[in-house]
Amino acid sequence: MKTILIVEDNEKNMKLVRDILRHNGHATIEAVTGEDGVRLALEAQPDLVLMDIQLPDIDGIEALRRIREAPLLDGVPVVAVSASVMPDDHQKILRSGFDAFVTKPINLKQFLDTVKRFLESGRAPQ
Repeated sequence: MKTILIVEDNEKNMKLVRDILRHNGHATIEAVTGEDGVRLALEAQPDLVLMDIQLPDIDGIEALRRIREAPLLDGVPVVAVSASVMPDDHQKILRSGFDAFVTKPINLKQFLDTVKRFLESGRAPQ
């Protein structure tokens, strides 16, 4: 069973993502702040991280930067999950080092395809 860390401060979005992932046979761990997300990533070493961008303390981009500083998390893909759909935001998020971008509201097929792809193949060599 693969473990996925969800970093999301919106309770409804967290429940939706958790329910989808668990229904598809994945274990989930959850954080509602960027700081907790980084801490849990280091402690649990999940197979995949789904990271909201707008978080109450540090944003998802800063949390990603801290995760990428930890050598033991090198192979862990981090996917941005955000309602920011402006092309400039999308490009900024991808340039910051996320492995992929999923928009909210979630398109179920796209979301599950993205999760499956990263759980099967991990991160592309950097």
